[in-house]
Amino acid sequence: MTDNHSFQLKAEAFRNLHLRSGIFVIPNPWDAGSAKILAQLGYEALATTSGGLAFSLGVPDGSSLISREVSLQNAESIVNATHLPVSADLENGYGDDPATCAETILLAAKVGLAGGSIEDATGNADDPIYPFELAVERVKAAVQAARSLPYPFTLTARAENFLHGRTDLKDTIKRLEAFADAGAEVLFAPGLKTYEDIEAVVKAVAPRPVNVIMGIANGNFSVEKLGEIGVKRVSLGSSLVRAAYSSFFKAAEEALKKGTFTYSNEAKPYSDFNELFTK
Repeated sequence: MTDNHSFQLKAEAFRNLHLRSGIFVIPNPWDAGSAKILAQLGYEALATTSGGLAFSLGVPDGSSLISREVSLQNAESIVNATHLPVSADLENGYGDDPATCAETILLAAKVGLAGGSIEDATGNADDPIYPFELAVERVKAAVQAARSLPYPFTLTARAENFLHGRTDLKDTIKRLEAFADAGAEVLFAPGLKTYEDIEAVVKAVAPRPVNVIMGIANGNFSVEKLGEIGVKRVSLGSSLVRAAYSSFFKAAEEALKKGTFTYSNEAKPYSDFNELFTK
C-alpha cells in the first residue's frame, strides 16, 4: 500500500477532479502494465474494471467468479504502478447486506484506493436489481464507512437498471437521487444511450457529479458534448481491454490461418515497451 501521506495526496487530488470545472476522462486499466501506459499518456486518474480483470483471468464478467480478495489485489497492483489516484469497480460490494458494503469500502482504502463504486445489481440473473430500500441502505452503509476514513474516499453509487434490460429512466433517477441524498459523491447509471437521458440524470442529481461510461459499440457521443450537458466524468469500462484483446485476436488469427505476420508492422517496438516499463 502507499504511505499515508502519499495516499492522502492522491485521495485529495481525486476528489478535486470532481470539484473543479469541466469534464475529465478516467480510463480503466486491467493490470499494472496497462496502468503505466495510461499514466504515460497523461491521464489524471485511473479506475479499475471488473470486466477487464475477468477477461485477463479467462472468466466471464458479472458471474461472481472473482472474489473480493482477488479484485482488491488487482486494484492494489494498479495503485502501486503509478503516481495517479485510482478508483475501483467494487461491483455490488461483494455481498448483499449493507455491512458487507461498508467492510468492502474499508478494505478498499487499505490497499490505497482513492475511491470506489457500489452498484445495485445483485449478480442474480433471476432477480438482477436490489429492492429500492435495500439499495439505499447499502449506499448509506458505504458512505458511513467512507466518511469514517481520515481522507476523502470518493464514493460512486451506481444504478444498474439499463444494463439489465430495465430501461426505466424514472426508477433509475429515483435511485440516483436517493443515493445522492444518502451521501454518495458521484452518481452513475451505466447503459444510458441518448444525450437526453444522460442530461435528465445530470439535472436530477445536480450539483453532484455524474459519471457516464463510453466505449460501447455505436455510442455516438463526444467528450465535448457530454461536457456541455453537465457530465463530470467519463469512464471507459472494459473497452480498452477489449480493444487490446481484439488486436491480439486478429494477430494470432493471422499467424495461424494465413501464415503471415503483417500485424507486427503496426505494433509498437519492443524497445518502446521496455523503456516505458523501466521508468
